Amino acid sequence: MISIHSQIQANKMKTVMVMTIFMLFVVTVSYILGKSLGYGSSWIGLGLIISGIMSLVSYYYSDKMVLTLSGARLADRKKDFDLYTVTENIALSAGIPKPKVYVIEDSAPNAFATGRDPEHAVVCATRGLINKLSRRELEGVIAHEISHIQNFDIRLMAIVSIMVGVIALLSDWFSRSLWWGKRDRDDRSNISAVLFLMSIVLALIAPLVATLIQLAISRRREFLADASGALLTRNPDALASALQKISADKEVLEAATNATAHLYIVNPFKDKNFSAWFANLFNTHPPISERVKILTAM
Repeated sequence: MISIHSQIQANKMKTVMVMTIFMLFVVTVSYILGKSLGYGSSWIGLGLIISGIMSLVSYYYSDKMVLTLSGARLADRKKDFDLYTVTENIALSAGIPKPKVYVIEDSAPNAFATGRDPEHAVVCATRGLINKLSRRELEGVIAHEISHIQNFDIRLMAIVSIMVGVIALLSDWFSRSLWWGKRDRDDRSNISAVLFLMSIVLALIAPLVATLIQLAISRRREFLADASGALLTRNPDALASALQKISADKEVLEAATNATAHLYIVNPFKDKNFSAWFANLFNTHPPISERVKILTAM
């Protein structure tokens, strides 16, 4: 048996470790590319400012954009009684304000949470999720989503997005500078061939590596939300059963887009749930079988 508390602590420690590696990676890539172009570290600040502004806009308005893209409507306590009251109860257990509750009128079962903090949070579920799950299974799903809110996952992923944006911007600037830059020959001669070659390689692979780290963090936070949700309900089997039902459902979630797919509890593009290890590196969600195995062992 796996202790729920030990699973939560292990996931938090792994997130800290990956974030530390990511920050060191960003600093190293930024320094090498800047040094190679003769700019030093001064351009790192510009990259942080530009990507930070873009991410902050997304951070403050992403909930409205996601709800609009998904065609969600505000839930009604009488019409959506189970979803509404389950969200109330789980939020009370988590010690956070009740998030706004939305419904997507789609028969495919799924759910997501968004919002920059517990005071500005949203939980959204599809009609299929409400109709096809038992109340206990629904509690498991909502507890998972509220755990994302409680763990400030939206805020964390916004920070990660800024770092990915910095890497993408610096790599792009470096590539353009190779062709259009007007550095003098003295600057070129002061840069060793090894450093310059290393910079070219980093400019090519750094955005890919940054994206893979971002996806790894996303998958780790899914594991954490599973464990935190199980702690809230004291019923990991209910969430495991819900995940199996959602993943086995054949209906396609029409409301999902590439921009919103990563938010859902289960990848809505079921045909893209590859089992190969290499393919899973590019998934925002861990394999359902792995999530279920961990939950049922708790």
